Amino acid sequence: MTRRGGADGGMDGGSDGAASPLDVVVVGGGVAGLVVARELALGGATVRVIEASDALGGSVATHTVAGIRLDSGAESFATRRGTVAALLDELGLGDDVVAPSPLGAWLQAPDRAFPLPRTALLGIPSDPRDPELRELLGRRGAARAALDLVLPAAVGASASSLGDLVRLRMGSAVLDRLVAPIVAGVHSASPDDVDADAVAPGLRAGLKTEGSLAASVARLRERAPAGSAVGGIRGGMHRLVEELERDLRERGVAIETGTRVSALRRHRDRDGAVTGDDWHIDLADGRALDPDRVVLAIPPEASAPLFGGMLPQSLSEAWPMSTPVELMTLVIDVRADADAQDALDRAPRGTGVLVTEGMGGVRAKALTHVTAKWPWVADRADGRHVVRLSYGRANERGVADVPDADLLSTAIADASLLLGVPLRADQVVGSARTRWSTAVPFAARGQKDRVALVRAEVAENPGIDVTGAWIAGTGLASVIVDARETAVRIGGSRTDRPRSVYAEKDPSPRSSEKP
Repeated sequence: MTRRGGADGGMDGGSDGAASPLDVVVVGGGVAGLVVARELALGGATVRVIEASDALGGSVATHTVAGIRLDSGAESFATRRGTVAALLDELGLGDDVVAPSPLGAWLQAPDRAFPLPRTALLGIPSDPRDPELRELLGRRGAARAALDLVLPAAVGASASSLGDLVRLRMGSAVLDRLVAPIVAGVHSASPDDVDADAVAPGLRAGLKTEGSLAASVARLRERAPAGSAVGGIRGGMHRLVEELERDLRERGVAIETGTRVSALRRHRDRDGAVTGDDWHIDLADGRALDPDRVVLAIPPEASAPLFGGMLPQSLSEAWPMSTPVELMTLVIDVRADADAQDALDRAPRGTGVLVTEGMGGVRAKALTHVTAKWPWVADRADGRHVVRLSYGRANERGVADVPDADLLSTAIADASLLLGVPLRADQVVGSARTRWSTAVPFAARGQKDRVALVRAEVAENPGIDVTGAWIAGTGLASVIVDARETAVRIGGSRTDRPRSVYAEKDPSPRSSEKP
């Protein structure tokens, strides 16, 4: 390498006055790593992506079950603000963006299943006097929810968590039966562990101007921009990764999978003094790299070992544990059973079901009826049905120690109950188990402060930057924006992109676990 980047992160001139390309190594080949690599390549940098596993994409992954190629991780994205759609357009996938079926999701409570209210926000009703709420919450629960309309606006105004806010304004029935299952599905967290202002910006402030939580919900829904729902890609979200890889290779980006970084350190002289802004990378196969800049697009638990005894303080001090989530995908063929086939064809629980915590007899926290949600999957399934069950709530043991055969039996039983259609093991013609460790949601209480600490500490160490869902927040919209902003900070990003593409993070990212 003929030059090193300056302390300002911009391009340096060589001895002949010409600018030399910035040389960057991106550690991590998930969507964040691929997007930041693309941005840097568009800006003229020389980029290498190093991925420890054998596949790119991270949680945007694919598998084939019973001959059907499906998403094994994220299967949708938030359409709000158009962040993801803009990238898909650039990659030539814009015409393949599809909307899910409008059937809507259901909620499974201990006593019954019911469609989720369509006028709610994260389960918080915009009209607590709706007669349907009496059936969902019971007479006492509905009466407590309606108190929100007459309570002083000061009640709950200082609540920091979404759980406290809803509990104070509308009571425990709304919180436990409506809000908690949705927050668990979207954020893999309890409402008591998420920041109300982060997960629903403007909701708490609306108490002062609107006078009640219900009125604040109604106002936010009125102001919601068109298309603030979810979308997918015909053929699967994994096509995003495939097109990113193709685009990167065409731009000359070197991509290495199955390659592990073993150590990362600053260049120092014999006296131990730092000699520049560049970093030295040791690879597990014995090679070494000396780029101008390094981007870590991997989670903190993977980053920490690379620093040895020089672990950054912000990553060594009680970074929250992520929530392990396991998905069980089932391909079901009940075409020989006319009654069961007719029942499933009618999508008895819409696009899927969220499950109230503590629901007896069900271990799953959510079920997605994939063939009911995505018409393109139904076409490929050719009369079969695909369902996906999600296991793993925050602060619970999960199913990591459950053998595959036992979890399959559990998934069949859960699907039977949640769909209201008895299913047998011999009707399951394909299954797959996928394990994920979700990022700590940006909406978690205290997460903004933790992220700010990491950002500040990274800024004090020129030549290195971090990106990814663990620091940007869950959801592709947040991940893509943060990756692009990372490229801007490095100084090698394209400069002709509209500023809005970088700045518009989605304050309420959607998870693939919500049906």
